[in-house]
Amino acid sequence: MTAIKNVLAICGSLRQASLNAQLLQATEKVLDNRAQVSWANIADLPHYNGDLDGDDKPLPVTQLVAQINGADALIIATPEYNYGVPGTLKNALDWASRPAFKSCLAHKPVLLMSASPSPVGGVRAQGQLKQILGGTLSHLCPVPEFALGGAATKFENGVLVDSETQKKLERLIGDFLAWLE
Repeated sequence: MTAIKNVLAICGSLRQASLNAQLLQATEKVLDNRAQVSWANIADLPHYNGDLDGDDKPLPVTQLVAQINGADALIIATPEYNYGVPGTLKNALDWASRPAFKSCLAHKPVLLMSASPSPVGGVRAQGQLKQILGGTLSHLCPVPEFALGGAATKFENGVLVDSETQKKLERLIGDFLAWLE
């Protein structure tokens, strides 16, 4: 692997006050001068439809694919909906996974994380993401799950205020960057 310069943050939640967006914002602060972070917009993607998956893909799809192609690595933060991956995130990955085994996701380094008000913190959604991304030939960072349970108590006004979580996040990003080198 090689040192990263550009990281694409993908949030699996569309909520304005998303705990996962707040976690990605905290991650962006930890990355600070070590990488440039940009954000993907998955809200405007149409539902995946093979009939639309031709030479003239919808503009939001081509924009997402271009962002992923331009990134050295992805950081995906996802909530867990009904024990699984949110449909909007799965839809984005379905679009990005085309063509199979040669997509912008193939061999792309990916770090997964999740935040949830529940005590389990989204680990089941991460488990599903591991299967999905394994099928796209993405390279998953081999770290234990970073699943922030009780996340609503760890942020104030969108800012991570829990010092223990901050330390764990700094270690995670340090491990991620070391894995990429």
